[in-house]
Amino acid sequence: MSSSIQNIEKEIVEEFELFDAWEDKYQYIIELGQKLPELNGKHKVDENKIKGCQSSVWLNSYIKDDKVYFEADSDSTFVKGEIALLIRVLSGQKPQDIVNTELSFIDKIGLRQHIAVTRANGLSNMIKQMKLFAVGYQAHPTIPKGGL
Repeated sequence: MSSSIQNIEKEIVEEFELFDAWEDKYQYIIELGQKLPELNGKHKVDENKIKGCQSSVWLNSYIKDDKVYFEADSDSTFVKGEIALLIRVLSGQKPQDIVNTELSFIDKIGLRQHIAVTRANGLSNMIKQMKLFAVGYQAHPTIPKGGL
């Protein structure tokens, strides 16, 4: 049984509370990105690239057992950490839960306040794309594995 989005967000907030300085949080995000599984090269194509990101970010999704799964990569170690956090929260969730979530952990850990405007825009675009995939799966729940 997968944890709810709210429970995962709570875990992340608690993890970030262990760090006093933002620099330590920043380093932790980079470490999370380094642990992200390698994205198959066949998914590093233009149609999987997030538009409006300063860095290159590729996002793939698929549906299995009525849950959406995400995998991603980036050429930026920090952005890879950001997408790793989003995947941790959203991957393995039902499409409607992904669409309806607010992702409050982002502000609770201070992420949005501590990144440049261009990075904040990129983060918003990553979230938007993940929600768009979920909307697509809501509309077409029989899409085969391998995604949209």
